[in-house]
Amino acid sequence: MTTNVKTDLFGLFAPEIAELIKPLGLQSYRGKQIAEWLYKHNIRQFASMTNIAKDQRASLDNSFTITQVSLKAEQHSVDGKTSKFLLSFSDDMAVETVLMRHTYGNSVCVSTQVGCAMGCTFCASTLNGLVRNLTGGEILAQILYITEVLQQQEQKVDSIVLMGSGEPLANFDNVLRFIRLIHEDYCLNLSYRNITLSTCGLVSEIDKLTGEKLPITLSISLHAPNNSLRSSLMPVNKRYPLEQVLAASDRYAAATGRRVTYEYTLIAGINDQPSHAKELITLLRGRLANINLIPINPVPERGLLRPSVNDIIQFEQLLQRGRLNVTVRREMGTDISAACGQLRHKVCRNDG
Repeated sequence: MTTNVKTDLFGLFAPEIAELIKPLGLQSYRGKQIAEWLYKHNIRQFASMTNIAKDQRASLDNSFTITQVSLKAEQHSVDGKTSKFLLSFSDDMAVETVLMRHTYGNSVCVSTQVGCAMGCTFCASTLNGLVRNLTGGEILAQILYITEVLQQQEQKVDSIVLMGSGEPLANFDNVLRFIRLIHEDYCLNLSYRNITLSTCGLVSEIDKLTGEKLPITLSISLHAPNNSLRSSLMPVNKRYPLEQVLAASDRYAAATGRRVTYEYTLIAGINDQPSHAKELITLLRGRLANINLIPINPVPERGLLRPSVNDIIQFEQLLQRGRLNVTVRREMGTDISAACGQLRHKVCRNDG
């Protein structure tokens, strides 16, 4: 006995939808109409697509399906500025999505994989390894879930960061699909310049992204000013050492004209000393770059601690005196463990 496996239309471009519905006798312009229902209006049932004939809606329902997400858990910071949502898909796999309310707009941090294979020693996302990639539609579904939350407050998503669980460039094709789709006028029509992609430094994939010539912001997870220390924190550095990562970043900056951001998580007694700041100045001086200092959100299983306020200030001031563009990431969501992977790890461990 064979079962009829329905094709999922969610996460497809309008022309792709148009091609798939053609055998049902639907005109090509219906592809864009369906896409608008899915992405602009957050409709998840064909029966609700009222500008399509009722019999055609029934045919669509018989042949196709639409990705659904469900809320598994949520946390909200006391100050109301940060909300974390654990969203699950049809296979019950769950990922975290974080809404950050800034004075300049609402930013959403999305996950691109269930878990992570990169093995960074300071991150909760990698505690249980990589489970699977997310599809472009599953990445988009996170954004549209937040869109619905914000619409109730007459607000919208203003920017997106691909900095949640997973390594975005290890899921290149699906991530690229998401970035291009969310830019379409029948989706959220979001400017590429309002999208930031964070990578631990997969050089070959950075070069592939450079070739796409999309003016998104590239953010490099640096976290150390020399190869030996970075390799101890980030195993990927043994494959792609600093020199290669920086060279690929320079190529990206040259091709797009976009300033690269270097993320540097400050860990007490590990990479927060004045000597590290001086090495970082030598490493990044003269580059089209911003430095984003991130005091670590401690992960209990990792045993790493946040530097003192004085040490953070001293590190920042040393970089400024070295003529680097530097900011310290504003504290958001520390009371709800907003670091990537912490809510998923807690909930899934308790479920187990």
